[in-house]
Amino acid sequence: MVSMAQNRSLSELLHAVVRGIAECPNLVLARIWLIEPGDICETCRFRSECPDQTRCLHLVASAGNPRGKTENYSRLDGAFRRFPLGVRKIGRVGKTGEPLLLPDLRGDEEWIADPDWMKREGVKTFAAQPLVFRGEVLGVLAIFDAGVLGPSDFDWLRVFADHAAVSIANARAFEEIEFLKARLEEENTYLREEVSSALGVGDIIGSSPGLRKVMQQIQLVAATEATVLVTGESGTGKELVARAIHDHSPRKDRALIKINCGAVPETLFESEFFGHVKGSFTGALKDKPGRFELADGGTLFLDEIGEVPLAMQAKLLRVLQEQEIERVGDTRTRKISVRIIAATNRDLKKEIEAGRFRQDLFYRLSVFPVEIPPLRERRDDIPHLAAHFVNQYARRMNRPAPRVMQGTMAQLTDHDWPGNVRELQNAVERAVILSQGGPLRFEFASTVSSDLPQSRAMSIEPTRLMTRDELKRQERESIAAALQQSGGRIFGADGAAELLGMKPTTLASRIKTLGIKRKGAT
Repeated sequence: MVSMAQNRSLSELLHAVVRGIAECPNLVLARIWLIEPGDICETCRFRSECPDQTRCLHLVASAGNPRGKTENYSRLDGAFRRFPLGVRKIGRVGKTGEPLLLPDLRGDEEWIADPDWMKREGVKTFAAQPLVFRGEVLGVLAIFDAGVLGPSDFDWLRVFADHAAVSIANARAFEEIEFLKARLEEENTYLREEVSSALGVGDIIGSSPGLRKVMQQIQLVAATEATVLVTGESGTGKELVARAIHDHSPRKDRALIKINCGAVPETLFESEFFGHVKGSFTGALKDKPGRFELADGGTLFLDEIGEVPLAMQAKLLRVLQEQEIERVGDTRTRKISVRIIAATNRDLKKEIEAGRFRQDLFYRLSVFPVEIPPLRERRDDIPHLAAHFVNQYARRMNRPAPRVMQGTMAQLTDHDWPGNVRELQNAVERAVILSQGGPLRFEFASTVSSDLPQSRAMSIEPTRLMTRDELKRQERESIAAALQQSGGRIFGADGAAELLGMKPTTLASRIKTLGIKRKGAT
């Protein structure tokens, strides 16, 4: 009894209970089933007898003393790992809450599911007690004994079951408290990250035809629960679109949780998505909720969805379809209500053809696709964005907003901005710092005569189409050069991410994808 009271972990408690009972003389097998949501209904051996697939008894702890020494009685994945409520002896105890004692067994009774096993182990008594706490049946504690148990033994089992039920309820309550505490810590950490990495753009800025179409799509889909796939080049503002959809949705009062799939190590995807329990793997020092749980009731933004490994894509698809998750190392299934907005700068149809992305997941994600045009295709928005960023950074630096000369604005409008809005934002910030109270100046590399004005030089420079391999090579060379200049650093001031006008997590993902080594930037 003392060991039960001292166990706060539900899993440890359950195994302590059956191991304690297994020490009794003549005990063959002790097992605990707890009532949980139905999960393996399609393959369950009792499927044809099951009246309701919403809940059933899950085998959660098992211990015993096999005669032949070949049986593994600690297994939880055997033939009787599930019992429908009301079906067979175990199921009836779980449904009615009535205990059951069957002594003097011969082993060939009609109700016995495995007579050979009963005879082989010499079982003479079957006893089952409901685990009841405050009038609610939590599960069933059952034993198979080689001796003939009487009423006094059955009363002892009842006392043991009552203490076990209280301990189970306390362990669950403690786990829930720990989970809520961990969730609060994660939310606080997440919010701090949000504040430190915020772009500072309160609304989507611009009035070009391409952007107006995007805004119309946001208005159409925001009020629904439809899954949205946002596509566009890096730096076009996919995250802003996701936030706009969330902020105009019925879920706006709950959290918008983000996860950059390109920055998650492959071995940690499941933990990052669904959470884990303490001790589930090396380094799991405490329970941790995943991003799906943090987003429960709100919206989950899966950025760079094309970076999710194939093996994880199948699990992600199941969660999106069932709206159920299971933390790594846990036996409990949790219901969630999460709206999904995914984003990518990859061509997922080509990824499907290459076998790197599941077609069924693509269809599940792209219920409502939104494509953001690159900045070079909506040049009318550049003056509005530039003016906004100038005022924003001037306020942050506590200085008057520098003047933007007409020629300078033409220069900005002529530039192709391969890094899109993010590149423009970083260029403006750098220009505001350098302005020192004077007008803004921008310098862009040009391959034509320096005698020409910059805007004119850029406007007459011929545009050459580049293949995908050429683009990748150019990207690789650019990242390698930035890494060399920053001494291999990605994050922080003068880091490679800042030099390239990219998010550090995005740059880290591209470095991994392109196979670039940071030392020496080769």
